[in-house]
Amino acid sequence: MLHLNIDERIIWSLFLCSTEPGKLLEGLNTELNARAHLSLDEKIAKAFEEGFKVEMGFPWQEDLSSHINYLDFCKSFLLQPDLFLRIRPDRKDKVVDALEKANVSFQSESSDCLRLSNTTKVDDLIFLDKDAVVQDLNSQKTLDVLTDVLNATQKIKAWDCCAASGGKSLLLHDQFSNIFILATDIRSSILHNLEKRFEKAGIKNYRSQVHDVAQYSLKEKFDVVICDAPCSGSGTWSRTPEQLYFFKEERIDHYSNLQKKIALNATKSVSQGGYFIYITCSVFKEENEEIVQQIGEKTGMQLVSANYLKGYDKKADTLFTALFRL
Repeated sequence: MLHLNIDERIIWSLFLCSTEPGKLLEGLNTELNARAHLSLDEKIAKAFEEGFKVEMGFPWQEDLSSHINYLDFCKSFLLQPDLFLRIRPDRKDKVVDALEKANVSFQSESSDCLRLSNTTKVDDLIFLDKDAVVQDLNSQKTLDVLTDVLNATQKIKAWDCCAASGGKSLLLHDQFSNIFILATDIRSSILHNLEKRFEKAGIKNYRSQVHDVAQYSLKEKFDVVICDAPCSGSGTWSRTPEQLYFFKEERIDHYSNLQKKIALNATKSVSQGGYFIYITCSVFKEENEEIVQQIGEKTGMQLVSANYLKGYDKKADTLFTALFRL
């Protein structure tokens, strides 16, 4: 397909990414528009006649974890993920009622998760963070490993060491009712966003502070330490294709080195008998399996579980989680 000019490539790209005929594609290429309803595999086969291979979109197969199906993962870049809502405790009736009154189509993925079209303007319909949180399907599942080992009502002191705007902290709070959370990040601006979200959510039993865990550990001890580490974001690239386009392979080493520093410093704050959970939205083994190996070798913590939450076949993100116990 490299022999085609840029206009022709754009037309073929629009064809591959369309799920039904449309006016734009009709104006550009009537024949392809008539085939836009075909399955993704059928459209890929048609594009193959022009030299297209789905592997062209992701040339880093050697860096990919062996747990990820390479071809299926490559195909996922041609489909935009759906929008997912995590309903907060005791708010389901309110959220569902608001969506139904607005004639918004949705599917129930679980008792507290709804799947919607990614074009849905949910912030016009519900009170975000108060009633529901926009959160990817698999991001909602990252802390399920904790619910398997901890009681939902027991008293817990937790540290979210790379908290960003607080998505994992909100999830943690909703899963464990008797919890105190320390939320830290190196960016004061994003912690300000976290504080505003927590105010909307009615969460008061927390503390936030600027802290660079890559440089410094904390002397405080915690029952649970969550490390949602900075990463390549490769498991989310179907949602952000510009990140895929501009990605350079040397960034894998950059993130892996950063993750080692962060994880090893963060584990120092796990209390005896406590848990450390490592999370990325990456599919690269150097950011996941190799970090897990480093944690096991250098901290003496016991690996409880390590899993990929695969979303490339579910129109969702792909994430990695590993749970350790001291």
